[in-house]
Amino acid sequence: MFHKELFKDKVALVTGGRSGIGYAITKMMLEHGAKVTICSRKEDLLAKAATELQAYGDCDYRPCDTRETEQIQALAEQIKERHGKLDILINNAGGQFPALAEMINDKGWNAVIRNNLNATFFMSREMAKAFFIPQKHGIIVNITANVYRGFPGMIHTGAARAGVENMTKTLAQEWADYNIRINCIAPGIIESSGLDQYPAPIQEMFQDAMKAIPLHRFGKVEDVANAVCFFASPLASYITGTTLYVDGAQHLSYDGMGLARVMKSFM
Repeated sequence: MFHKELFKDKVALVTGGRSGIGYAITKMMLEHGAKVTICSRKEDLLAKAATELQAYGDCDYRPCDTRETEQIQALAEQIKERHGKLDILINNAGGQFPALAEMINDKGWNAVIRNNLNATFFMSREMAKAFFIPQKHGIIVNITANVYRGFPGMIHTGAARAGVENMTKTLAQEWADYNIRINCIAPGIIESSGLDQYPAPIQEMFQDAMKAIPLHRFGKVEDVANAVCFFASPLASYITGTTLYVDGAQHLSYDGMGLARVMKSFM
């Protein structure tokens, strides 16, 4: 789809790059010439992924809890020492669990908000201060979720992802003077390792959901990676502050109560 040297001489950081969507994004960017650093919390799995990804290009890694500013700053220092710059940040790391709103305690709520909203802001702020603002250029792509009409069964991640989308709109305006572009990709149901985390009744619900998606299929990780590479490329040089839904039109017509109904059936 893209020219093989689309990202030649570009340096990128992909959070949560060791698996699923993040792995696919990293692979595609490497195949198109970028030098990529990946980060996540589990060093052994991260190192294994980086070794595999080196078959496609220059891939480095560093363990990092994206909720902790000091660890993000240490990651920025490693990128600066090795590459001297950062051109592209992909905020892909996150996490959540299915639960009805009344069943979520303070700890569970705060954990998901920290993973998905706080961490995205902290990473964006620190990489902007370390690289993008001094350089007067930078690209940020935030991976969110289909929260267009709420997120029944996952109110915590719905609220966090909506916060990221609003943050994206704000930063697109505040940081435009520094030539920083920032956009969101909102995937629908994607066939990736993330789906394997859910119990059998929810897996069955997903299969029923496929029939209701207008394109009658789930997305592939490559569908998301293609959209990310578009936003990260010069092809999108006049696009900032927006959200692209990669969901087969799911956000326009889909009954989002399926997950909540499955959980209510257990009660």
